[in-house]
Amino acid sequence: MKRLLRRNEFLVAVTLVILCLVIGLNNPTFFTVGNLFTLLRSSIVTGIFAMGVLIVIISGGIDVSFTAIGVFALYSTVKLMLHYAPDASIWVAFIIAALIGLGLGLINAFFIAQFKLPTLIVTLGTLSMYQGFLLFAIGNRIIRDVPPALTEFARAAVVQIPQERGTANLHPAVFLWIVVVVIVWLLLRYTMLGRGIYALGGAPEAAERAGFNVIRIQYFIYSFVGLVSGIAGMTFGALARQANPQDIVGTELNVIAAVVLGGAYLTGGRGTVIGTLLGVILVVIANNSLILIGVPTVWQRVVIGLIILVGTGIPAIQERRAGKVTAGLAEA
Repeated sequence: MKRLLRRNEFLVAVTLVILCLVIGLNNPTFFTVGNLFTLLRSSIVTGIFAMGVLIVIISGGIDVSFTAIGVFALYSTVKLMLHYAPDASIWVAFIIAALIGLGLGLINAFFIAQFKLPTLIVTLGTLSMYQGFLLFAIGNRIIRDVPPALTEFARAAVVQIPQERGTANLHPAVFLWIVVVVIVWLLLRYTMLGRGIYALGGAPEAAERAGFNVIRIQYFIYSFVGLVSGIAGMTFGALARQANPQDIVGTELNVIAAVVLGGAYLTGGRGTVIGTLLGVILVVIANNSLILIGVPTVWQRVVIGLIILVGTGIPAIQERRAGKVTAGLAEA
């Protein structure tokens, strides 16, 4: 029982339940099916991004360029489709965006793996580079006349439930998020590559001595993040029915906060898919539902900051106490 109470996932789950009860008891609208579907829709893009960021943080790195990759892939794909294949299906859009994201991720991987540069410095540089190249070379105007496939995708629904006011629609993009989650979970839990990612975050030198090819793992990590970011960017644009080169960039901290809140250590070597999902849901609810209990928009970031500090501070204190106890026993 004590071990369960120390698990970060348990603490985040309890915080999530308390937050939902506080909001729901003050405003019953929170517990409606329509609001549930809205929250799920709001979680999709953050959730997809978070799966890529989770892998990076477990490996001991930090990537802040994923939003720039996402919007670059979105905007470039929309322009390509409008020019060459305006009637192509939505799956063509996702494939093109994923490939563009993969290519940009490989650039990050090249500098990190080959030149051993700090991941934060590299991705800060490529964040500016990708965003600048997009605005000044590809285009800086908002594209609202998107291909028909994106409009059809935005209007799609797999479940429709009549409400007192309108209809509650569950968007099929939720299943895209689920697929990404399952892939990352299987990768981290059941593959040697996943063990290598954890080992790299725990101690790079030890991972290399254990026989893991660190360079190949780093190439995989940042390429995969790029691919996932391209998918997330296209999902965002399809749901919004527009391609805005200024969108998404600036939301990196929300995604990183969700992953860290879910139990991933910024020092690497630890993190779970379940914890990250709980962190994403908590951040999205705090961003989207605090207004239901009268919290002004300007104060929502303060509340989110407090949640993050408490959610990450308590496990850190518990870890430190556990370390002191272990050290005391060893001395005895």
